[in-house]
Amino acid sequence: MFSYRHAFHAGNHADVLKHTVLIAVLQHLTEKDAALTVVDTHAGAGLYRLDGDYARTSGEAGGGLLRLAAPAPDAEPLAPALQAYLDLVRSFNHGSNLKVYPGSPFIVQHLLRAHDRLKLFELHPTDARALAGNVAQLNAGRQVAVLSEDGFEGWRKFLPPPARRALLLCDPSYEIKSDYAKVLDLATEGMKRFPTGTYAVWYPLIARPEAHDLPRRLKTLATKSGKSWLHATLTVKAGKVKELADGKVVRPGLPASGMFLINPPHTLKAALAPAMPQLVARLGQDQHAAFTLESGG
Repeated sequence: MFSYRHAFHAGNHADVLKHTVLIAVLQHLTEKDAALTVVDTHAGAGLYRLDGDYARTSGEAGGGLLRLAAPAPDAEPLAPALQAYLDLVRSFNHGSNLKVYPGSPFIVQHLLRAHDRLKLFELHPTDARALAGNVAQLNAGRQVAVLSEDGFEGWRKFLPPPARRALLLCDPSYEIKSDYAKVLDLATEGMKRFPTGTYAVWYPLIARPEAHDLPRRLKTLATKSGKSWLHATLTVKAGKVKELADGKVVRPGLPASGMFLINPPHTLKAALAPAMPQLVARLGQDQHAAFTLESGG
């Protein structure tokens, strides 16, 4: 249950997609004066060392953030959404070397105003302690709350929020197959409790029926609820397992991921339209690299 550690995956291509979308959403939601509550159901440790043992072991940031940030003299300028993502990550680092990666909690806190609130859930005991310690360094006072609880359950405490404006981010590890059903249950109950909230779901696109069913079911939920939705996916490589001549099996790692949003900002699709093909061009690893961007409602 507690085997997954995001430190191995910090800054990978899935983080690039998730956090580019998250920043674009928050930039829009913080334009209104009214207070915003953000709930992160699976917050992780909050900050990660890209030069630490975990990240170096996987090397996944090399195919995500670091590849995107690498100089590309002949490439067109980055889309504003991607530039905003890179600028924010760089703000956590000194100089040109990217050694620190901010997870969703620190990205969100960086963009919130003083009267906004951030609720962070993390059940993994080691990551929960790390998160609490990292957040303490912010001196954010009552703005940020860290809860060592199951975010699939605890989110109900905060929706609907007093100011009736909220973003809920749900991005579990999906190591346990039941997580897919829990995400759908959360979104379904969330839409009943607080139908005007923005719900953002990250998921891995892998060879598992549940992974392909989840966005379809979320789309059905949004449509039946009469709500707008947006679905973006990024594929960087083929996802097939290969067997070498010597009998060794090579697993591809995560080939793709998606973000599904209910009640997304009306500006989000336009912000992502120029960014998605650039992500394919910069992060794609083979001829299977591709993206999708669709919306409705």
